[in-house]
Amino acid sequence: MAYRLGERRQIQMLPPSIEEYISADDPVRVYDSFVDQLDLWEVGIRWDNRQVGPPEYEPRAMLKLLVYGCSYGIRSSRKLERATYHNVSFIWLLGGLKPDHKTIAEFRRRHRESLAMVLRQCAHLCIELDLIAGSTLFVDGSKLRANASLNQHWTEARCRRRLEQIERRIEEILEECERADASESDAGSLVKLEAELRDREKLKNKVRGVLARLHESEQVSMNSTDEDCIRTRDRHGSHAGYNLQMVVDGKEGLIIHSDVVNDNNDLGQLAEQVERAQGTLSVAAETVCADAGYCQYEDLEKLDGQGLRVIVPSKTQAGHNTPGPFAKSEFEYESESDVYRCPAGQILSYRRPIGEKRKEYRTGRGVCRQCGHFGECTTDRKNGRLLVRYVNEEFRERLAATFEEPDSQAIYRLRRQKAELPFGHIKRNLGADHFLLRRLVGGRAEASLLATCFNLARLITLIGVPTLLQKLAH
Repeated sequence: MAYRLGERRQIQMLPPSIEEYISADDPVRVYDSFVDQLDLWEVGIRWDNRQVGPPEYEPRAMLKLLVYGCSYGIRSSRKLERATYHNVSFIWLLGGLKPDHKTIAEFRRRHRESLAMVLRQCAHLCIELDLIAGSTLFVDGSKLRANASLNQHWTEARCRRRLEQIERRIEEILEECERADASESDAGSLVKLEAELRDREKLKNKVRGVLARLHESEQVSMNSTDEDCIRTRDRHGSHAGYNLQMVVDGKEGLIIHSDVVNDNNDLGQLAEQVERAQGTLSVAAETVCADAGYCQYEDLEKLDGQGLRVIVPSKTQAGHNTPGPFAKSEFEYESESDVYRCPAGQILSYRRPIGEKRKEYRTGRGVCRQCGHFGECTTDRKNGRLLVRYVNEEFRERLAATFEEPDSQAIYRLRRQKAELPFGHIKRNLGADHFLLRRLVGGRAEASLLATCFNLARLITLIGVPTLLQKLAH
């Protein structure tokens, strides 16, 4: 069998210009054209061709580098610099420019707020292409690691324990220094002790500073590397991280809005994320769908008050738990007399409020003990069966009934492929399971870039490179 062998010394006729390195239907041309269509002044990137001083790299070229690199999982500034030397598509995209990694990192750092607004313009482009309808919105969240370590996560108790350890070690070092100084036998050990003493004093000042910031901010804990990140927990364990939120359109699964929050769960996030997404849309949404992690009824009532159809299961519905014969749902509420009637026909009357949001209902003394279902319905001999009714109980029941409707079930089944697909692409295909930039503003900038890259990949799949280039040119 014959083999094809390469020859590095073979003389070839290379194309006369960089433009000819890339074919007309190469995807890199889409990223190039997309950034050319962006209004950089609207997102806050400013430049002046008449400024004095050494020349800078053109901002649009730097943005192309970040967007295109992120689309293929190249986010590190050092790897981006390397790509401008060895990757033909990067060489074409920048026209031969080769910014160093410090320049790339500084551009990304200085324009974090601007990068967070790129997704908004990308969503507007998708609306113009009639690929975002805005009628049905899917919301989901996922945890991403922060650029920080849990070793630098401090609570007040940990700060005080660490200060006590440092104080004891400083006293030991001072005693050892006195003994070494008195003996004058080991000058090398004295130098090492003095160096350790300086390090301990520096660490003590650092811990005291963290403790002071904890008191000022009234936070339970704080990470000294990235003060905005939190201790997150997921199936992979605990780590310093953030909660990435995304709002996806139901038509083609394109991302409308992204956000990064430092909450360990999704409770209370739905109304805020939908409101921000609707600020990007040109039409009002009709339906909002999310999983049970967003089921905070006070938050969902805000969306219901805006006339939106909310499809969110309760914890019970999400767990597919079948109610028993004496579950609360089997008790009939009579609103006129404000009582519950149990399956055996007994009355549970209102007894007292439980806080501001709940009310207690019970049978009379000894009623349940004489019932044939005693022991199965309740085991409380003295007070009988207890039911708790929420102030917004009617809304809870209506929300549960809406979720059980056949068309709601069909929409909820779409949630997984619409809302969870972007996270799979971002984490697996792009390898972005952590943030490079610190603080919330940095995380939001990266989230915007990642969401934009997902949208552009979807556009290429849906429309194709040649047609998409034609549409971007108009």
